[in-house]
Amino acid sequence: MVDLSVTLSGLRLDNPVIPASGTFGYGKEFAALYDLDILGSISFKGTTAGPRFGNPTPRVAETPSGMLNAVGLQNPGVDAVIAEELPALRQRFHKPLIANVGGFSTAEFAANCEKLSACDQIGIIELNISCPNLHGGGKNFGTSAAGAAEATRAARAVTNKPLYVKLTPNVTDIAEIARACEAEGANGLCLINTLLGMRIDLRTKRPVLANRTGGLSGPAVLPVALRMVWDVYEAVNLPIIGCGGVSTAEDLCEMMLAGAAAVEVGAANLRNPYACKEIVEQLPAVCERLGVDHIAKLTGGAHS
Repeated sequence: MVDLSVTLSGLRLDNPVIPASGTFGYGKEFAALYDLDILGSISFKGTTAGPRFGNPTPRVAETPSGMLNAVGLQNPGVDAVIAEELPALRQRFHKPLIANVGGFSTAEFAANCEKLSACDQIGIIELNISCPNLHGGGKNFGTSAAGAAEATRAARAVTNKPLYVKLTPNVTDIAEIARACEAEGANGLCLINTLLGMRIDLRTKRPVLANRTGGLSGPAVLPVALRMVWDVYEAVNLPIIGCGGVSTAEDLCEMMLAGAAAVEVGAANLRNPYACKEIVEQLPAVCERLGVDHIAKLTGGAHS
């Protein structure tokens, strides 16, 4: 029998399959389809200090082998998440959660992390540094080593829980960003977030998305995500949650061979609501084909 368990900074997961933030909400719709406890963990909707409606519509567009989204961190705000969403999620999922934390300043990052860290349901804080730094001219915290270090330092100061920083791929050298996060006390990293892209409507001759640009996700980004996970695995001594374009058990194993200790599944959930369930069910057979009796042995296996 194949052992599917993995460990992230001392937190044991029954398997490495984690729905990615923004693609699973708070699990309500998916709980009507299958038992969420088959999952390793859940990274719930990105959380900001106050409620956000998000960007104007249209904010989602299909692309070949993927999709664009410019949802804009729509969420009810950290206080409502703690008071309403987490108690409801506790009834649907009985394992530690991953809290994806957003913010537009270091002070907001710190405040959100501190509040969510006090919740016993939270096993890992996932710091989303793809948010625009309003005090830094609007550029994302994650697009510079200095910005990434600043956000990581602010979060690290207020939480004793494992802190994983989610990195943007829209940079020249993601390894440099990863090293900056490691130096400021990150316990792990999550990568990648979406790639910046756009589409134009030939009928209107205008951008399809009201926001003009959006984040590209789906199978098209898997090769980019694999390359970046590989580069970061070589650059730091931290566990990695791989993310980007994973839609099958084979994709997940490929991500682990590149260096991931666990894997988030994003856009695949929007195309097929059973995607995570099917991956969990298919993993034992794929591992047997690969000749491993414990899936954790795959992590970094392609580096030699």
